[in-house]
Amino acid sequence: MGRSHFHESARAQVSGAAVYVDDIAEIKGTLYAAPILSSVAHGRIKAIDVNPALIMPGVRGAVLASDIKGDKHLANFTHDEPIFAVDHVYHIGQVIGLVVADSVMQARRAARQVRCEIDKLTPILDIKEAIQKRSFVLPPVHVNRGDSNSAIKQSEHTLSGKLEVGGQEHFYLESQIAYAIPLEQSQWLIHSSTQHPGEVQHWVAHALGIDLNAVRVECKRMGGGFGGKETQGGHLAVWASLAAKKFKCPIKMRLDRDEDFLITGKRHPFYYEYRVGFDAQGRLNGMDLMLASNCGFSADLSGPVSDRAVFHADNAYFLENVSITSYRCKTNTQSHTAFRGFGGPQGMIVIEHIMGEIARELELDPLDVRKVNFYQPSNSGERCVTHYQMTVEDNILEPLIETLVQSSNYSQRRKQITEWNAKNTLIKRGIALTPVKFGISFTATLFNQAGALVNVYTDGSVQVNHGGTEMGQGLHTKVAQIVAGELGIALEQVRVTATDTSKIPNASATAASSGFDLNGRAAQYAARQIKNNLAAFVSGLDQCGAGAVVFEDSQITTPHCSRPFNEVVQLAYANRIQLWSDGFYRTPKIHYDKTTLTGRPFYYFTYGAACTEVAVDTLTGESRVIAVDILQDVGKSINPAIDLGQIEGGFIQGMGWLTNEELVWNSEGALTTHAPSTYKIPTTGDTPKHFIVNLWQEPNLEDNVFGSKAVGEPPFMLSISVFEALKEAVSAGREDRMMANKKIELVAPATPERILRAMGAI
Repeated sequence: MGRSHFHESARAQVSGAAVYVDDIAEIKGTLYAAPILSSVAHGRIKAIDVNPALIMPGVRGAVLASDIKGDKHLANFTHDEPIFAVDHVYHIGQVIGLVVADSVMQARRAARQVRCEIDKLTPILDIKEAIQKRSFVLPPVHVNRGDSNSAIKQSEHTLSGKLEVGGQEHFYLESQIAYAIPLEQSQWLIHSSTQHPGEVQHWVAHALGIDLNAVRVECKRMGGGFGGKETQGGHLAVWASLAAKKFKCPIKMRLDRDEDFLITGKRHPFYYEYRVGFDAQGRLNGMDLMLASNCGFSADLSGPVSDRAVFHADNAYFLENVSITSYRCKTNTQSHTAFRGFGGPQGMIVIEHIMGEIARELELDPLDVRKVNFYQPSNSGERCVTHYQMTVEDNILEPLIETLVQSSNYSQRRKQITEWNAKNTLIKRGIALTPVKFGISFTATLFNQAGALVNVYTDGSVQVNHGGTEMGQGLHTKVAQIVAGELGIALEQVRVTATDTSKIPNASATAASSGFDLNGRAAQYAARQIKNNLAAFVSGLDQCGAGAVVFEDSQITTPHCSRPFNEVVQLAYANRIQLWSDGFYRTPKIHYDKTTLTGRPFYYFTYGAACTEVAVDTLTGESRVIAVDILQDVGKSINPAIDLGQIEGGFIQGMGWLTNEELVWNSEGALTTHAPSTYKIPTTGDTPKHFIVNLWQEPNLEDNVFGSKAVGEPPFMLSISVFEALKEAVSAGREDRMMANKKIELVAPATPERILRAMGAI
């Protein structure tokens, strides 16, 4: 542990030997399903004519809502999403049914021939319109502390404004897919590309009207997830299972890229209105904040996503007097869902925007304004409690920020950029250094539990199974490291098998940056029990205390003797010592009141900061990130190479969200950016040449496995520094145009057109 190791399937992946769902050898008789999609954003279904599809070559039939004998809704918490459209359609791309055929392409071609007669109704496509019409998927939420109204009125300075931040397509390399296989005695095997096999099991059993123990869900690996396969992988599993039940044969269903874009939800777009009061140093006295999320046509995970946005609306800053209102808006678009950060980025970006606006209003360095508002150490007795009443006990931001200020040469570079902007009218530069404080745990407390199973075989090799899923993030690698470290054996002796609901039941989703915290600890506990069994056995052989037995370098050593691990295992088996064990872990300390959003929703916080420099072309609005310095808190790193990869990838993905990944729905409610030709993610060419990432390796103050901290989501929010740096460059462009208003009205993503508009060039 603590060393860089290759990803456990790296060699298989680069050689093309790694198996994904679409690579699984298909059983004889397998058919293929393709979706029938709504072409109307909101309407009443009058008729569905599948006959034009049924006469096409290879077509076996269709599956519609009328084929579902039981509940026609998915088994999610809010029970507001139909499996197939029943009487109405609620967005363009909603699945009305399936066409089943002998081949993938036959099914897809035929599905496009199905004729749907739909009476159009007026759709709601805009967050502001949804607020005005009180169109919500869930009731609004309010969180208050102190008297924000009085604090703002009594402040020396005040500001008010609005902000809009767009959504984001997950763009996982492997699109959504499921393979449903009927087995004997009404049992089912589902291969699913999902972050939550337990939920897929639940949804399939519910749709088929059978017990959970009749459904086994397996996921070897995903070709990316980013939250997009937390709930939405379950849809395909249900659809494929219903088709398999009707046609009594295995069914595979894989979305092509355009279908995936049109059907699946995105990161929630947000709209904000704010009012703040502050003093001459920029210290906040009071804040009124409204956050409104575009949830799409159903709730999905919009409740917890919006809750986390409320929790993270402080980011790193103490809010003494604050009033927050969160609206969860129902619109006629795809049902938006989890995405890396899970509402955290949408909460943090508005407070960072406000800090930048205050700095420009007072003509101060934005970093100084940020620092004066930081949470103070918990031993100071004040300014260390969040607006949801959780004490920030592990605050390391001040020393972390100061270290990054020095290593990035922030102050000197800021002066150089000011001088550059004074001399250059074509290219403007900007720099920003922003912090991140991100809470780690599921906001739904019940999900903070995990199980694992460890088997030791008589040759000394070890097999591990746990409830987490591998989507490229290195979870299986880290879990294997933990088990190898606990047993004192080589990493090569440990193999992690596919996630399987028949081995670990009721497992939580691999999400909330908690996959390793939960499953790694559960696997450690399982391995520790086997270790204790072996220690007790060996201590009996050598007549010494079990505490004197050492497991290291594939040897088990007592004060009297040293034996190879595999020899001890063989002896233990011969003496009927248990060589397998389960492990269970539940996150301690966490609790909160869902009605007031107060308590301790997070086990700990992870911290980080990024210093980003950008350049903007004032003639075209094009921008480029030219330098990034990152210092990220990872606790005691289990695998530095994997952690660095997560930090780099998270930052670049966040940069895409805020610069070039633009989702556009037209006035009819059609997503017009639904393919790589129109929706642009960052490429290697967008990665800055100066891209330095360092790890702040101070052990976690909480009792987390190996003293580590989560690293999956927190780096994503470091990219907010890109947006803030762009606003600094835009501000310089506005000064050249003699624009007196210091407020920067830049919409994210900051496309060239929007940058020009914010600079006053349009």
